[in-house]
Amino acid sequence: MQYEGVRQQIVAAMTDTTHPHHLYELIQPLQPYDMSEVIREMEHDQVLTLIMKLPIAFAAESLEHLEPDLQYKIIHHLEQKMAPALLKQLSSDTIVDMLLAIHPLQAEKVLTLLPADYRKKIDDLMTYPEETAGSLTTVDYISARAHWTGEQALRHIRKVGHEAEIVSYIYVTNIRGELVGIVSLKEIILASPDTSLSNLTTTDIISVPAEMGQEEVAQIFSNYDLYALPVVNQQKRLIGIITIDDVVDVIQEEATEDVQKLGGSQPLTEPYFRTSVWKLYSSRIIWLLVLFVGGAYTANVLSSYQGEIQKVIILSVFIPLLIGTGGNTGSQIVSTLVRAVGIGEVAFGDMLRVVKKELMTGLLLGLSLGIIAYFRAMTMKVSIQVGCVVSLSAMLIVLWATFVAAILPLILHRLRIDPAVVSGPLITTLVDGTGLVIYFSIAKMILHI
Repeated sequence: MQYEGVRQQIVAAMTDTTHPHHLYELIQPLQPYDMSEVIREMEHDQVLTLIMKLPIAFAAESLEHLEPDLQYKIIHHLEQKMAPALLKQLSSDTIVDMLLAIHPLQAEKVLTLLPADYRKKIDDLMTYPEETAGSLTTVDYISARAHWTGEQALRHIRKVGHEAEIVSYIYVTNIRGELVGIVSLKEIILASPDTSLSNLTTTDIISVPAEMGQEEVAQIFSNYDLYALPVVNQQKRLIGIITIDDVVDVIQEEATEDVQKLGGSQPLTEPYFRTSVWKLYSSRIIWLLVLFVGGAYTANVLSSYQGEIQKVIILSVFIPLLIGTGGNTGSQIVSTLVRAVGIGEVAFGDMLRVVKKELMTGLLLGLSLGIIAYFRAMTMKVSIQVGCVVSLSAMLIVLWATFVAAILPLILHRLRIDPAVVSGPLITTLVDGTGLVIYFSIAKMILHI
């Protein structure tokens, strides 16, 4: 969608008093995400005017797609009556994210706009560390008491349901606020009005502790095909729910981080085009320097084998092929294992099984590439001995890269170092140098140089 053109039309419509309905005709086809993109391109005064003219629920949904500092800037400058109403429409997890991102004094101003009971819930959610289940939790859900009848539950749903993110399921608690079960709205509607919720409640439910990591939460959603998950504190009291839309954001965020880390770069905290050149530089320079120093080892290896290269010049032709093959092999394994470790499929205790599996695979790959390398060498009309050197080196380098790549992510994870951040580039740098040692050692043995 061309947001600039839409922005211009909306700005023109806001000042057009002769056709007051034109603005609503422009807004009607837009989704909240589209509106957020339009808002980003508008002047601050224009944004405030537009927010005042939008349906409040649509305005809140649009704000949820904006960055916390921009959310605060808009809310802070709205009219006194409009700001609390807009805040109440925002999901509680969005409010928490905004409050944690802005300055504490600004957060205090926002909190004063919330009702006292709601403010207490927000304060509680803010105590949970980032990237935990508690930080993803929303308090916009519907709970009921086990002793209520279906009719009592329906009256409660009609009263508070408009503020809940999900009304399909009702979370049943006891007098201490402990989660005891869950009941669907469908079951309540179909049951007799005087049926007790305790007779409709499913007690075999899945919940997560507030301290659980967000990646584990995402895995539970995936395993059980959920679209909402209750969150409990250490006392087993229900503090809120996590909805599937928040988990989708987590999955996208984690996948993006892993891809960026596999390239040897710290993950970006903002979208690419809103990230400054300095931040891009800062995220990449540290590991580039580390790998640059490691790359000097490869130069030292080449320097130490200069005599052998001068005696058999043709050996230098195959250097890029062999070290590239080793690096590519290692990168393939690392990308597979980093993901498997991240989702809990593989742990440090599985190292022997992983090494055995990867070495068997590496042997097949090494034999295949070794044969291909031999025939490639023969097409260049080198001696049979040189062809054997290249072929055997390709096989052994693949096996060596396989072994290193199989154990390195597991060791780094055990040391509480994110394997995604260093495994790929480190494997390539390490295999480059050691691969050359393997290559020239075999050449010395077979060619007697």
